[in-house]
Amino acid sequence: MEHAVGPSSSSSPTQLAEVWARIRGRLKEEVGEVEYRTWLRQMTLASVQGEEVVVLLPTRFLRDWVRGHYGDRLRALWQGELPVVRRLEFRVMPENRAPDPRPAQDLRPEQGQQAEPQDHGVAEALRSGAAAGKPTRITARHLAAEPQEAPSGLAEPLGRPAEQRQTDARGDWAAPLDPRFTFDTFVVGKPNEFAYACARRVAERPASPGFNPLFLYGGVGLGKTHLMHASAWAIRDHGAADGRPPLSVAYMSAEKFMYRFIAALRSQSTMEFKESLRSVDVLLIDDLQFLIGKDNTQEEFFHTFNALVDAGKQIIVSADKSPSDLSGIEDRLRTRLGCGMVADLHATTYELRISILQAKAQTQGVPVPPKVMEFLAHKITSNVRELEGALNRLIAHANLFGRPVTLEGAQEVLHDILRAHDRRVTIEEIQKRVAEHYNIRLTDMSSPRRARAVARPRQVAMYLAKQLTSRSLPEIGRRFGGRDHTTVMHAVSRVAELMQADSAFAEDVELLRRMLET
Repeated sequence: MEHAVGPSSSSSPTQLAEVWARIRGRLKEEVGEVEYRTWLRQMTLASVQGEEVVVLLPTRFLRDWVRGHYGDRLRALWQGELPVVRRLEFRVMPENRAPDPRPAQDLRPEQGQQAEPQDHGVAEALRSGAAAGKPTRITARHLAAEPQEAPSGLAEPLGRPAEQRQTDARGDWAAPLDPRFTFDTFVVGKPNEFAYACARRVAERPASPGFNPLFLYGGVGLGKTHLMHASAWAIRDHGAADGRPPLSVAYMSAEKFMYRFIAALRSQSTMEFKESLRSVDVLLIDDLQFLIGKDNTQEEFFHTFNALVDAGKQIIVSADKSPSDLSGIEDRLRTRLGCGMVADLHATTYELRISILQAKAQTQGVPVPPKVMEFLAHKITSNVRELEGALNRLIAHANLFGRPVTLEGAQEVLHDILRAHDRRVTIEEIQKRVAEHYNIRLTDMSSPRRARAVARPRQVAMYLAKQLTSRSLPEIGRRFGGRDHTTVMHAVSRVAELMQADSAFAEDVELLRRMLET
């Protein structure tokens, strides 16, 4: 397979190489070293033909991620350098693009065999062609010789002989996968995009260095279990799509792990239990916090963990806290859990909750007015499961009684859920949270100090007190050191003006609001 790289408009091949280097440098400056190294460093220029630029990436996941998150910016950078460019195409590298796995000394020609000319990468080929005054053809040899800058965690897929793989090692001890939980049905937003990206990365290349184990953590109902099941389905599908025997995947909760271990002890079949666990290619353990305080089960899980990782098999674990915060877990296990990729799922934002509701309503095929979705997204903020459950309840009620979904009906049908979420925020709680956020003393909220470092947080607290409580302006003023109600009015208007003028300040205040409301 050959990829032609030629001049675009009046640009020479050497200039194209320089353009590509400048674009990569600009992008690296914009996104930062860590983000560039994680997502963008493996881009390779394949061709520049007229109005189209083709960029290669080593995997489907990286191709989709770069195209979705950086495609528009890359196209803009190319157009800034070469206005003739109109299209930017992202493709997966050909199979022969991968580096030769043999050690360097094995690549030398055997005795009596003539050494082949040294291969050059794309940039060097462009320079050579320009120097010789000839059109440049970039072949697979040039692509294979392009410098590899694979970041930690981007390794070849798990490779075990097909005869050693088992298509179904679940037996009767692992739980079945939920067909509803796939990557296609997972709604991605800012709070969960990193965890989603890590899960997709593991699904595409299990047991990659830096991603084994994958530890997902977050509060109840934020999508940890969904991502685990989605990863398991994708791992099976990728194997089948590539024509390889599917990898064996086993999913179970930590509670079931403990019960099966105890049953094996009682029946004196611990060896069979150990062998069945160690025979899988991918092991997923949900809600690991259940093992806190259960020393014997922790020890068995620790040995299973080590055996699987040492054998080059993938482990995915979920818990409600990060490994460092799981008190009651042995230090050696906590350390091993934190040595791979740790990704958290944050509390949902209003925008993400709206997206989840829209996706759910579309799946159900029932029209739900935007006002109803906005109402639910504002009222049910802490738990995605409860949010989806509330929508299911509304849709079921509408179907059973043959009525459309309305805002009034939602308030009536969901009165118990809404009452539980109608939490009252106190002025004292607002003062404490704002003081912690801006790193000032709580007493500064009531003090006469007028230094900006104190006055601005105090104004923010007054603004939030007006927005989140039903207290009158005079009463709010009294809680802030006996200030006049006109002072509170000025604080509220001033904060509102600053939020309009300064987006970063507005995000800060909105973050505080969400923290207080959840």
